[in-house]
Amino acid sequence: MDKANSSGVFEFVLLGLSSSQELQLFFFAFFSVLYVVIVLGNLLIIITVTSDTSLHSPMYFLLGNLSFVDICQASFATPKMIADFLSEHKTISFNGCIAQIFFIHLFTGGEMVLLVSMAYDRYVAICKPLHYLVIMSWRTCTVLVVISWTVGLVHTLSQLSFTVNLPFCGPNVVDSFFCDLPRVTKLACLDSYIIEILIVVNSGILSLSTFSVLVSSYVIILVTVWFKSSAAMAKAFSTLAAHITVVILFFGPCIFIYVWPFTTYPVDKVLAIFYTIFTPILNPVIYTLRNRDMKAAMKKIVAHYLRSKKVSEIPLVVRNSLY
Repeated sequence: MDKANSSGVFEFVLLGLSSSQELQLFFFAFFSVLYVVIVLGNLLIIITVTSDTSLHSPMYFLLGNLSFVDICQASFATPKMIADFLSEHKTISFNGCIAQIFFIHLFTGGEMVLLVSMAYDRYVAICKPLHYLVIMSWRTCTVLVVISWTVGLVHTLSQLSFTVNLPFCGPNVVDSFFCDLPRVTKLACLDSYIIEILIVVNSGILSLSTFSVLVSSYVIILVTVWFKSSAAMAKAFSTLAAHITVVILFFGPCIFIYVWPFTTYPVDKVLAIFYTIFTPILNPVIYTLRNRDMKAAMKKIVAHYLRSKKVSEIPLVVRNSLY
């Protein structure tokens, strides 16, 4: 709050997605359902991966971590956005705004590196199958996850170092549903051109480098299986199609908003929804419903739960007589 006092701004006003009362009620119901599905879907993946021993492999270990990041990414702003649909005054404190900026860059930066780790896992599995278990050891998987969180933390701290000390002395209206860094920076009471360039360079290096590595890995995988057989090519393409879909939907909006010349557009709000809400809900759908092992493991867990529930409903005397 001291920082808020010195800057002259104690809170920011969020304009949200729409000013229409009817649309806000629709958005409230729509995004409430989406958020519940995101949390439950990704939690189901985490529970399935941790409880089923047949899924204790590097690929599913990384998938479980991706689901955890998706829950975090969907939770940093979505609950407040949903609550704001029913509120006439959509405000957020100065510290709350800084916290949103911190978490969005922490989770998005971490997810970018985690997607690269998953692509590397698929590369090793397809191109070096005989050495897969040696290369993708549990130590390697743990290091990859630690690296993803470390890169996310370094990225978000470097972004905040550019913005947290900016003076905010008057304008405090953010035309978005959360404290989007480009829009908040525009409100500073000084010429923020240099700061904007530093933010673009910071985000650009991370976004474009990870995106380039992902595309390169997919090309290498497809070229490798091209010389094996048409069946291997079809299987690899089917697997990578899901990965490529997630990558495009996640990286596309990020690159447009943070790497494009530093100008804000009305469509930025729509694009922000993709990487904060739609991508976290697509991951369980794409990586789970297209995966036979995951579907079989989930059916096994659900069947076990239902069987346990039926047993618990049987009277104790009857249960004792059965044993």
